[in-house]
Amino acid sequence: MAQAGSTPDSSDDGASTRRLDDTFLAEQRKKLLAERERYVRSAETMAAEAAALLDDREPGDLQFDEESGEGDSWAVERERDLALSAAARAAVELIDEALTRIDEGTYGICVVSGKPIQKERLRAIPWAAERVEYKAGGLRRR
Repeated sequence: MAQAGSTPDSSDDGASTRRLDDTFLAEQRKKLLAERERYVRSAETMAAEAAALLDDREPGDLQFDEESGEGDSWAVERERDLALSAAARAAVELIDEALTRIDEGTYGICVVSGKPIQKERLRAIPWAAERVEYKAGGLRRR
């Protein structure tokens, strides 16, 4: 229960249409844009490293024997770089969706339950789209 003179926090499960204050939204937008830039750079770097590994190889360089297994470490490193690049691109998509929710006025509302997402969760993971109990799999949509 909120104390006299205070406003309900985002942890309140009441009105799912509660509005986050403009200062908080501006801070979140700033965080999201900074994270987006970091993930875009990471995706580009990892993709470039994977391409460079491929460019540095000659067609007959792949070795299949008992010592190296199926291919050698460059293939493992290239696959790792591609996986990291894909993960960074996926994070950019989540961030873009959060920015869209800010623009549409639905930021901070769980996409599964329609209930408010706790501010602490949004501060920790600005692109969070679900309340923790839904993201963790504890509750399912029925």
